Amino acid sequence: MENTTIYVKNMVCNRCIRVVREELKQLGFTIEAIELGKVTIRGSLSEEDLLSIEKTLLSNGFERVNDRHHQVIEQVKTIIIEHVHHGRSIPGHINFSEYLEQQIGVNYSSISKLFSSFEGVTIEKYLILQKIERVKELLAYDEQTLSEIAYELDYSSVAHLSGQFKKVTGMTPTAFKNMAGNRRKPLDQV
Repeated sequence: MENTTIYVKNMVCNRCIRVVREELKQLGFTIEAIELGKVTIRGSLSEEDLLSIEKTLLSNGFERVNDRHHQVIEQVKTIIIEHVHHGRSIPGHINFSEYLEQQIGVNYSSISKLFSSFEGVTIEKYLILQKIERVKELLAYDEQTLSEIAYELDYSSVAHLSGQFKKVTGMTPTAFKNMAGNRRKPLDQV
C-alpha cells in the first residue's frame, strides 16, 4: 500500500506537529511520519479525505500545499526555521545553498529564483529575518550575552549581528532588549 505525503504551510514548531498529529488521528488517519511542514499518512487518500484534511488544517491555522512549487518553498522555509530556531546544524564542510540543494534535490539557482518570485524576498533575506527573530527571542529571555547569541547563530562577530539587527529593526539589540514589550513576530509571519 502506498503512503500519501502532504506538505503543510505554517507548521513551525513542535506544538504544530502535535496539533496536526492529533487532529489527523481524530479524523481516523494513521500517521506514518511527521516533521515540520510534512506529514506522511498510511495509504492513499480520496478527494473527500483531502478536503477533510484541508478543512481541519485551516481551522488550526495551517494550510495544505498542493503544487510542487509551493512545496519547494515550504521545504526551504522549514529547513531555515529548523536551522535557526531548533538548532539543526548544517555540516561544516558545505555552505547553506549546497545544503538546500541536497535536502530538496533541486539546484540552488532554481530554488532561489522560485523562492524569490513567490515570496518577494531572497532566501538570504528570509534567513536573515528568521535569525533576527531568533535574536529577539534570545534577548527577551535575557539568559545569554550578545556574544553568545552571535556565536549560536553563526555570526562572524557581535558587530555583524548588531549591524544586521539594526538594519532590519531600526534599533540596536541593546535598545530592543531595554524596550518594554519586545516586539516579536510569530514565525509564520516573518
